[in-house]
Amino acid sequence: QVQVVESGGGLVQAGGSLRLSCAASGSIFRINAMGWYRQVLGKQRELVAGISSEGSTNYADSAKGRFTISRDSAKMTAYLQMNSLNPEDTAVYYCNAKVILSAGYYPRDYWGQGTQVTVSS
Repeated sequence: QVQVVESGGGLVQAGGSLRLSCAASGSIFRINAMGWYRQVLGKQRELVAGISSEGSTNYADSAKGRFTISRDSAKMTAYLQMNSLNPEDTAVYYCNAKVILSAGYYPRDYWGQGTQVTVSS
């Protein structure tokens, strides 16, 4: 069984910073890409930032220059450093991990339960 758990959300004033963490655990052979998504009530979940197993990163336009994704593959964790936050960043943030359960298996998507980020003006 695989678990993905996010932490680090909270309430912050506009212009502030938060650091989200995502930890995967369980019977995992390897984790390919990891990513952070966010969702506002009534809207579709959207990609914020992603990072490959080799460390290549990609960002949504809204996150470029403000957010930084990183990972510690040995610890099966990923982080999202968010700076210069604004009220439009308010959302539930979800971590996604593309997990290979055993050698020769295709990656499967696992999601965390989400962590709320609220930015006040």
